[in-house]
Amino acid sequence: MVAASFAHVRAWVFDLDNTLYPPSARLFDQIEVRMTAWVQSALGVDATRADHLRDHYWRKYGTTLAGLMAEHGVDPGPYLGAVHDIDLSHLEKAPDLAARIRALPGRRIVYTNGSEPYAQRVLAARGLDGLFDAVYGVEHAGYRPKPEQAAFEAVFALDGLDARQGAMFEDDTRNLAAPHAMGMRTVHVAPAPFLADHIHHHTEDLTAFLSQLV
Repeated sequence: MVAASFAHVRAWVFDLDNTLYPPSARLFDQIEVRMTAWVQSALGVDATRADHLRDHYWRKYGTTLAGLMAEHGVDPGPYLGAVHDIDLSHLEKAPDLAARIRALPGRRIVYTNGSEPYAQRVLAARGLDGLFDAVYGVEHAGYRPKPEQAAFEAVFALDGLDARQGAMFEDDTRNLAAPHAMGMRTVHVAPAPFLADHIHHHTEDLTAFLSQLV
């Protein structure tokens, strides 16, 4: 049974984007447009070059921000505020998901490569606010991004979380490697499965998956 493999879990860690809302919401369509515009303005490059750098830094460093900080010394605060200033009005409430998360035994956490204020806005739009014991953004990891293990270690140390008693829910398979290495149970949340040694479970329906655990 799936539930048996989570019997030891006392800390439930959820990514935010495309995990606690469906990819069909397409929030990243908005964010990527704002990222490209920010890179274009900050670096003085044309739109094509800016879009290339946005994607290149994401692939190389884990986030576009990490690349901008490493290669251009960008101040993360203004960047995070600008790229996350998006419209959330089309996000739908998720009462069934809220009930499943509320039923989980132990500590419930959100950890995102976005900012904590942005995460709070998304959670409120989804009707998931008030469910979590803590919400951590990239700023809580010293702006080090997932998938770096040091980023997870920083956030988990801040929280006092024992990874060996934790489960990680993520849409990005890269971001499950470090949690797996740290002893967490890993769940890939995405429309299509991705087979890898560092992924214990896959689901395309987080609500249905959580219903198996409690």
